[in-house]
Order: sequence, then C-alpha cells, then structure tokens
Amino acid sequence: MNYSQSGKNILIADSGATKTDWCLTHGGQIVQQFSTKGFSPVYQSEEEIAEEVRLHVYPLLKEKKVRSIHFYGTGCIPEKIPLVKNALSQSFPAETICVYSDLIAAAHSLCGHEAGIACILGTGSNSCEWNGKEIVKQISPLGFILGDEGSGASLGKQLVSDALKNQLPEGLKDAFLNEYGLTTASIIDKVYRQPFPSRFLAGLAPFLMKHLDVPHIRRIVTRSFSDFFDRNVMQYNYQKNKVNFVGSIAWHYADLLKEVAHQKNIGIGEIAQSPMPGLIRFYQPAKAGREPPEVTR
Repeated sequence: MNYSQSGKNILIADSGATKTDWCLTHGGQIVQQFSTKGFSPVYQSEEEIAEEVRLHVYPLLKEKKVRSIHFYGTGCIPEKIPLVKNALSQSFPAETICVYSDLIAAAHSLCGHEAGIACILGTGSNSCEWNGKEIVKQISPLGFILGDEGSGASLGKQLVSDALKNQLPEGLKDAFLNEYGLTTASIIDKVYRQPFPSRFLAGLAPFLMKHLDVPHIRRIVTRSFSDFFDRNVMQYNYQKNKVNFVGSIAWHYADLLKEVAHQKNIGIGEIAQSPMPGLIRFYQPAKAGREPPEVTR
C-alpha cells in the first residue's frame, strides 16, 4: 500500500521525560514505530521542540501523508498546549493536531470510552477519575518533593534518605553507593543542584527491586504504594470503578502493588508498561467518529 497517498495515517506520540515513542497507524494497523528523545514544554521553548521534530521526527515520516497527530506528553498543561501544537505544525501540515497531557494518555489507553480510574506510576505519579469522556476528578500529584507517592522518584528519595541517615541494614548502604558510584556529596549535587533530580532518583528504583526480599526495602516500597492509594486513589469512587495503571514502576512492581491494593479492598484492572498499545486501540477504525475532543485539563 502506498501510505504516502493515504489520508488515513494517524500519528500517535507518547512523550515522557526521557524519550518519546511515535507510532504511525493506518486503518488501525501499525505502519511505523520509532523513538526519539523526550520533550518537555515546561523546560523547552517552541523553537527547541520544533527543531527536534524537524531534525529527528520529520525525516522518518516525510514520505508519509500524516492526516492527524495525537500528541500526549509530560508537561502538556493547558497553557503549554499551543506551544507544542505550533512546534509540531512547523513540520507537519496535518489536518488535525491534538495535544494532551500524559494523564489523558493514561485515561485513553487504560479506560478508553468507559469509566474508570487511571493512574501513572513511573518517574512521577498521577491519577484521575475518568467518566469515559473526560476527567471528573483529579488529586494533584504535587511532584516528588510534596507528593508523587508510589513513583520511582519517591522510592529513590526514600532509599537515598535511608542510606545517608544509616537506616539501611548492615552492608546495604555500601552496596547501594558502590553500585551507582555515589557519594554523599555527589547525591547532594544531583538532587539539589543538577537538573532533573526526579529522573536521577527514579533511576535508583532498580536497586529496590533487586533487594525486595530485604524486609526494610520491601517496607519502603509497600509504604509508598500504600500512601499512593490512601492519598490519591481512595479519594475517587474506587468502590465502583477498577483502578488501572500505566508506567514502569507499576509494571515491574505489579505483584506488590496488587498485594497492597488487596489489603485495602481496591480492585485492580489493567497494568500496562506503556500507554502506546492502548492508544493504538483507542484510534482503531471501530472507534471512528468517536475520537476524543481536545482535552486541556
């Protein structure tokens, strides 16, 4: 099939802090998939994002006729949506360019057109109650300093704090610092002076997974998940709706996440590593005419 002549090509993008996954679909079938660096409209200008798209995205798609673009991204808050749309439109004269937050990505991917609770547990955390069309309630995540319970950054912060305050079991502090080549001074620098401290902290989460059989480590993770449910999910109508998750932390710690949820009588639905498969389903032809309105919440 000559996709360059098609008017049905839909480009879906899922952009996180470190990378953006792109998927071009035609009639619900995957035509092309690739990844580029992540975009952050909070930290990048329209010109910077436009240049990245021009250099690293457009060349891979220039032979394809892109009819519509649905871009989901971290930092795509209402006031930043025009910035991202303008940046994309400089390379792609698509008929439709819609920009959504990463939380809408979770809702579209996990819940689709049905009601449910959509949660993100990755570098950061977020959640909302979804009625099948829009967010009806959202508890602010507040970032890793004030919130982001259950996230990789929150887990990493607790691990670092316990290590530097000598709260870890004997030998584990040295094992942790040696594995990542860290010192007290370097940790302070990365957290308080270097950009993207949450990314650094989340990168320490694999150490917790590796030592999950250590009671102290297991308590760190369990407590963080419990806080996520208590301070976020249990403010939604969780008795009626399934609680669904997307993100690397939810995926890799799925068993423990389900265990904590069960203790609180919370029903878990889907747990996905990435929202992209669900987003591809969301834009399949069977749902033609039911594509979501542009959401700016």
